[in-house]
Order: sequence, then C-alpha cells, then structure tokens
Amino acid sequence: MFSRSCLNLNMLNFEDLPAISNHSKNRIPRVITAPGIISDFEADSDAAQEDATVPSVVTLERRIVVANQLPVKGFKNADEGKWCFELDQDALVLQLKDGFPPNTEVFYVGSLKGVEISDPKEQEEVSRLLLARFRCVPAFLSPEIQNKFYHGFCKHYLWPLFHYKLPMSPIDQGTGYDPTHWQAYVSANKIFADKITEIINPDDDFIWVHDYHLMILPTILRRRFHRIKLGFFLHSPFPSSEIYRTIPVRELILKGLLNSDLIGFHTFDYARHFLSCCSRMLGLDYRSKRGYIGLEYYGRTVSVKILPVGIHMGQLEYVMSLPETSSKVSELMQQFEGKIVMVGVDDMDVLKGISFKFLAIGQLLDENPDLRGKVVLIQITNAPRSWGRDVQEIQAETHRIADEINRKYAIPGYEPIVFINGPVSTLDKVAYYAIADCCVVNAVRDGMNLVPYKYTVCRQGSPVLDKTLRIDDESAMAKSSVIIVSEFIGCSPSLSGAIRVNPWNINSVAEAMTMATRMPEVEKQMRHEKHYKYISSHDVSYWARSFDQDLKRACADHHVKRCWGLGFGLEFRVVALGPDFRKLSVDHIASAYRKAKSRLILLDYDGTVMPQAAVEKAPSNEVISILNGLCDDPKNVVSIVSGRGRDSLSKWFLPCEKLGISAEHGYYTRWTKNSVWETSMVTVDFEWKKIVKPIMEHYMEATDGSYIEQKETALVWRHQAADPDFAACQAKELLDHLGNVLANEPAVVKRGQHLVEVKPQGVSKGIVVENLIARMRGNGNAPDFLLCIGDDRSDEDMFESIARSVSNRLLPATAEVFACTVGQKPSMAKYYLDDTNDVINLLEGLAKASGC
Repeated sequence: MFSRSCLNLNMLNFEDLPAISNHSKNRIPRVITAPGIISDFEADSDAAQEDATVPSVVTLERRIVVANQLPVKGFKNADEGKWCFELDQDALVLQLKDGFPPNTEVFYVGSLKGVEISDPKEQEEVSRLLLARFRCVPAFLSPEIQNKFYHGFCKHYLWPLFHYKLPMSPIDQGTGYDPTHWQAYVSANKIFADKITEIINPDDDFIWVHDYHLMILPTILRRRFHRIKLGFFLHSPFPSSEIYRTIPVRELILKGLLNSDLIGFHTFDYARHFLSCCSRMLGLDYRSKRGYIGLEYYGRTVSVKILPVGIHMGQLEYVMSLPETSSKVSELMQQFEGKIVMVGVDDMDVLKGISFKFLAIGQLLDENPDLRGKVVLIQITNAPRSWGRDVQEIQAETHRIADEINRKYAIPGYEPIVFINGPVSTLDKVAYYAIADCCVVNAVRDGMNLVPYKYTVCRQGSPVLDKTLRIDDESAMAKSSVIIVSEFIGCSPSLSGAIRVNPWNINSVAEAMTMATRMPEVEKQMRHEKHYKYISSHDVSYWARSFDQDLKRACADHHVKRCWGLGFGLEFRVVALGPDFRKLSVDHIASAYRKAKSRLILLDYDGTVMPQAAVEKAPSNEVISILNGLCDDPKNVVSIVSGRGRDSLSKWFLPCEKLGISAEHGYYTRWTKNSVWETSMVTVDFEWKKIVKPIMEHYMEATDGSYIEQKETALVWRHQAADPDFAACQAKELLDHLGNVLANEPAVVKRGQHLVEVKPQGVSKGIVVENLIARMRGNGNAPDFLLCIGDDRSDEDMFESIARSVSNRLLPATAEVFACTVGQKPSMAKYYLDDTNDVINLLEGLAKASGC
C-alpha cells in the first residue's frame, strides 16, 4: 500500500483501501467455482504482473459489461419476505449482447435500482441468486455513498455540467463541487472495481464500462491489471474545454478515461471536445490513421470511436405485434380522430425543453387559427431520475404553461396539450408513436436520445398494426413520419431528413411545427424512408458489434508490449513499450562506453539537453561542465546537432573548446571552437525567402502568441505560446499553403513540435551524421560506440542515417549503437529517455566514466 503522505487529497477513499495484486494468468477467479461472493483473491506474487506467456484457461469468449445499474428489476415478495428479480428488457446494457459473437458469456456488474439491502447475509444471498440466474454481480453501496455518489456528484454536479449548465456559486441549488461527493464517487468506483475483480479473467475478458458514473474506474482496474482489455462509452455529451476545465478534478477524470483502450462517443462534437481537453490540459495530440483516431499515452495508443447508439428493433417489433398494442392503438385513434397528433416523450428535466415546446405549440395556434381544434401535442413525461429544487421548479413551470395554453384554446372535447405524467409502459408509448403524425424532441442539450428512432420504427408499423390503422396493402409500402429535432442532441446528425431547430428560438420551433402539419404526404414518405433505412441498419446490435470489434483491434498488441505502472492513486498510468523499445540507463550503456576505442556522441539541443518550456534557452553551468567532461576524453567526438542558428549556439557554447556544432540542421558545421564554419553545399538560392516571409507574417498576425524566427538559411513559424487547437489548425494550413507555393523552389517545408520550418533542399541532420562518420573513418578511427539523442521529427533523420550506416557496414562489426529519443513515442530509435533530466543524468554518468 502506498503511503498516505504521497497522496493528493483528491484521492481519499481510494488508496486507503487495499490494492489487489495482479493474479497468475492461468487461474479462473474463485467466484466461479466457490459459493458466495468473494471479495479478494488469494495472494499472488507481484512478478505475475509481467508474465504474459501463460494463457488463461477459458472455454468461451467473455464480456463484462459495467454500468451504474444492473439490467434487472427487483421487488420483495410480501408473503415470503424474499427478493425476486427479473430482467429489464428495456435496459440498453442487456440489449447490446446481441452484437457480441455467438456463444459469448456476458456478465453484468452494477448496482440494483430502487433496491436497498444493508444486511451482509442478505447481500450474499442476493449476489448468489443474481449470478446464478442472470450472470449479474451487484455492487452494494451504502445509503450515504449512494446519495453522495449518484444524487450528489453524478446527477447534481457532473450531469448538469456535461450538459453545459454551470453552477454560478458553490451552493447554487446544490450543483456546486463538493469534495465529500467526489470522495463518494471514488469510493463507489472502487466498489465497482472490487466486484469486477471477483469475476475477471484479466488476460481474456473484455470489459465495457458505460457512462459518466464510472469515469475513474479504468484507472482503478488498470492499476490492478496492467494489460486489461477495457473500453469505455460515454452516453452523455462531453462539454467544450471551457466548460470542462471548471471541474476541480478535471485531470483525474481525463486520466481515468485515458486508462481505457477505446473511448466511445455518440458524435464527433463530443469526441472533438474530449480531444481538445486532452491537448489543452495534458499536452496530448491525436492522430488519425486509416479512419481511426488515436492518442499516444505513455506508449499506449488510446483509440477514440465515434458511434451513435441504436435501438433494439426486435423488441419494438415484438411489442407492435401484440394484440394489446392493437387495442391501445384503436382506442387512441378513436380518441384523437380527425386530429393532427404530435408526440413528445421526455424525462421531467430542466434540459428537455418541454416548456419551450409548449410555448411553440401556443404560438402555432395563435398564428394559425385554422389549426385550432385540430393540432394536439401529446407530451409524455417519465419520472425524474433525481429530485431537486430545479426539477420541482421546471415541473411547476411546464404544468403552468400547459394549463394556460389549454385554457386559452380548449373547446369541448379538445385540449391542445395532453400532458401525461409517467410512468408509461413501453406498449402504451408504442401506441402513441404509431398514431402520431409528428415527433417533437426539443431538448436544449441532451445525449443521444432515441425517441425519434423508436417513433420512426413504430410509424413503419407491422402487419397487425397496419390493419388497426386501416392501412391497405398498396399504401403499406409508403409509410410516413415527420421528426422535429433539436440541433443540440446526439441523434440530430444521424437524422438527415429531420427538421432541425434551435429550441431556444420559439419562432423557429413554431415554424417547424407549422411546416410539419402542412407538409405534402410524398415528402413525409421520403423523409420517413430515409430515416427508417438508417435506423434499421444501425440498431443496437450493430452498435455493440462495431464497438466490440474495435475494442479487440485496440487491444491486439497487449501481449507483445512490456508494461509497468507509474504514479500514485488516480494519477496512475501504465507505461507500455514494444519489446525492442527500452529505456536507456547508465548501467546499460556504461560497459560498452568503457570498452570502446572511438566514440561519437550526437546531441540535439531543444527538448534534449534544454527543456522545451524553458524561458532561458542558454545551457546551464552544469550542462557546460558535463559536455566539457565528455569532450576532454580523447576517445570522444561530441557534437551538438540543432536547428538553431550558429550565432546563438556559438555564444552559448563558448566555454566548450572541443565541442562540435552543427547549426540550422547541419547547413553550418564546425568541428571545434577554433575551426571555421563549413557549409553543406557550395551555392544555395535563397530567393524563396521572399515568398515565404510574407506568408508567415500573415499567419503570425492571425495567430495570437505565434512568432517568426529568422535564421540565415531558414524561416521558422513557432506557435508554442498560441491557443493549441487554433495553432494546430493554422500550422496544418500553413504547411499546405507553403507546400503549394514552393512546389518549384529549392526548399522544403517541415512541421516540427510547435513549429513550421522552411529550409533549403538537401539539408538535414541525417547528412550531418553521414559526414561525421565519414570524417572519422577517413581519420582511421571509425566509431565503435555511437550515442545519438534527440526529441523532434528532425532527429528521426539522424536515427534513419545511423540505421543505414549499420546496414551498409560503415561502422565496425563490433560497434555498439544507441539511438535514443526523448519521450515515449513512435520512433526509429530503439531506446528512450523520459525527459531532459534523464538526458543530463545519463551524460553525467558517461562523463564520470570517462574520468575513471
């Protein structure tokens, strides 16, 4: 257990609980073979964490689906006093099993909705029952933790904030950040992790975690099982970085998500906001390759998937085929005969825009007298998921507005708004959908919202419903529907035939309603056909299958990587490296260094021996001393190979008499302080500078925080101080712009870390390496020890040149070569160091070895 003195206060209730060591790879957890719920594993050696060679013993593929609530309904038998449970067929986590491969075992982990069991013996009995009957593993939360975790942190803080509702003060209707609620959130996620640990086969099972209730669960699981195969799907919006950055524990939540292998979002906007937060807060850049988006995070590629969820077609089709449904439809047809019916189904919630919808129907009737007595809005409201003052206020407001409009426009036998307070059964909802001419979803901010999908499928109908709706065989092929949808909900981009509205604009919503009532039947049919084709082919099984396949792809290289953990508590992350990519240490290199007779040491400057973020760019006295120590060894040739200008480098390294310097990517080179500067080519045409400079100046003026660095042979546009998202877009645009205008010029455009540079053709750091090796070979002392360290894309040219020299046998057969990149990232180098401090420590160790 880590010492409490090492922990941040944000991590309370996490490290106080015992960490469970990783388990031997060929053991099935005891919960499968022993009765009862077992809270811990037998002790295993820590060495098992790194042993990935022994396969687990399993017969079927397994998935563990984790959500806040289990897909079961529970009630206590009054006569016998025993708990009874049944599957909740409406639960999304239950429906997604249709997308998994055949014969897949699916386990569910979550809490019990509306069921409070505090007696440990009763909890154990219920756990056995649920595991045996439904493969469900319940996570029992105490009433205090449940209240603070779910009603406090999740529903009253995270949920409004993720829907762009910021608390204006710490006590704003109970929606402000409360550290005790965060501690309960951590404790609840820890309890969920314990339950997963009881049933997991860590090398074989795939874990799928759902929604914002469990965003730090991946960190807790990754800490226990470094190679766990874990996907996370967020069902709510992910807010813009301006909103998200207000969360006091923002980095811990981001890092929690990044401990997943695959992160899913409903829309590109949500994914874009997440990637922006990763860039702004953690300095992570994403890359897109062959249609996949990935974030490099400590050697692991975290995939990001954009995939709107679908509905369960079979369930709706079954309900539509029931005689009870036909009876309900027949009843509603009689009740609303001759009316134009609009339907809305929403939770009673402050963000669902119900009051805006009512105001719009009022304006519709006010502006269109001919529609009075004809248009009916049936509004079904589900019970609120959490009670608070804001919910009570919005409930009172919607009822008040509905009553006002009904008093104004009602006539005997007609009310324009039929307000139905739930719960309403699925069967009844299907009947309302089937008779409705139009569906209105007017949320001011929402996640996916599948109401329009369900409405479309119900309007498609079934043979039984067609008879009830009096649809003959000829018109059965031409179904119709109209959807009015808010542009601020997740399903809006998928419904290309819907009428999109801004819910805040009452006029716009009223106009959309008018358009829907007067739309030609042929147009309704075309819109419906487009929607039904998409919805029926992108159902919940398609969604689950696609996510599952991408999760397998994201985890495909787990077994070949070497993994170890870093960090305490919720700062924990796993470093994952390929088998040939190792951290370079003094101990590893010292032996080869001492044995060598001729050594070549090549060092980049910025980001290698000087931190990128340093304000003062001149080397410290420590760096000068270390470099002089290396240069004083007669066996060593030491050179700084940098993109910086020769004037700056000459000034900074004035005390280093024997140090070689290659400036401006090797265009200028001098072998020692007293030697003259040599150029890499005789004549160079710099006329292209006259083209490049005005273009760069334009981008500099347009991008606040950027500037131009003018070198003798190159021009550099630097943007490390600019807004990261905007600067990245500008850099890409500048790269393309310069690439086009310089197509016939003797210059190349390259993008580096926070920069775009234009330099002469034929100049690269790789040529510096070739020249230095050739010079040493010409002097009869070809290097049998070569160390090259760099951090940027331009340094990859050096690593590539070194690899060519080895393959072309330009180095002695016994030569020891150490190409090393700074930072764990894809590179042609076979070694890495974490940062500039590691570089300095390594060079200091070599300098001491020279003095031995």
